[in-house]
Amino acid sequence: MKYKSSGKLMLTGEYLALDNALVLALPTKKGQSLEVEQEIGEGFVFWNSYTNEHQKWFSATFKINAFEIIKTSDDKVAKTLVKILETANNSSLNKLDENLNYAIDTRLEFSQNWGLGSSSTLISNIALWFNIDALQLHFSVFNGSGYDVACADSKKGITYQINDKKPLIKKVDFAPEFRDSIFFVHLNKKQNSYQEIKDYKKNLNKDELDYAIRKINLITEKVLCLSHLEEFEALLLEHEAIVSKILKRKTVQQLLFSDYQSGIIKSLGAWGGDFVLVTGGNIDLDYFRNKGYQTIIPYTEMIL
Repeated sequence: MKYKSSGKLMLTGEYLALDNALVLALPTKKGQSLEVEQEIGEGFVFWNSYTNEHQKWFSATFKINAFEIIKTSDDKVAKTLVKILETANNSSLNKLDENLNYAIDTRLEFSQNWGLGSSSTLISNIALWFNIDALQLHFSVFNGSGYDVACADSKKGITYQINDKKPLIKKVDFAPEFRDSIFFVHLNKKQNSYQEIKDYKKNLNKDELDYAIRKINLITEKVLCLSHLEEFEALLLEHEAIVSKILKRKTVQQLLFSDYQSGIIKSLGAWGGDFVLVTGGNIDLDYFRNKGYQTIIPYTEMIL
């Protein structure tokens, strides 16, 4: 059996998703696959993970009866994977059979440093394999908002909001007429989301947060109804200013691209790495290439 889940980009919401803000997230064309082959055996799982360039980056062998790590190329990754597999197995009616061996191959379609969701696509694929709820699996193992897991199994954009500890997910049509003026530029480094979440929580001001969430929710709703690029740009700049105040950090445009005059630049997800959204025309992209940012993907090539 083979399963496939999509990567994601968070257009609005960012850190405030953890505090119940309404976010807009878009599934990407590139994702991750998981292929399962089984045969009569002695209850082993043989796991291999490959990059988008077909290089093996992780391998492990597990014993099913105690979810014991027999050998692995990376002990930390193996421990996390065992926790996911054991949780999925305990939650499923389709439990692993100790009279079988399982050969598992996972294959990324995007670079590991792109930040499109190697963990969320893995959670989604394992949930599909075990026929269980992906978000329940996510919340049993990780502490993120879960929007990325919800996006992984969607063929359309979604709005996502945690309400009374329960995720509210709505599929939305987001294909603006001006999408040919939207590009995604990679900042040449992967951001550590776990550390970013810790820093965000440490600096929170309750009064500022409540106001910011109301404003972000309104921006998310407005973004879905736009027909003009200028309105879109104005809302994203307002969004950047709000999050900048919460984080007490300069925006990415202020830090890295203050002389960019052809459009706006917005962080996506954790600030300081991964992709940023850029507006402009094809001719304007040389600005970024001349600064050393070579990974530039048009909206229509990135978004599902």
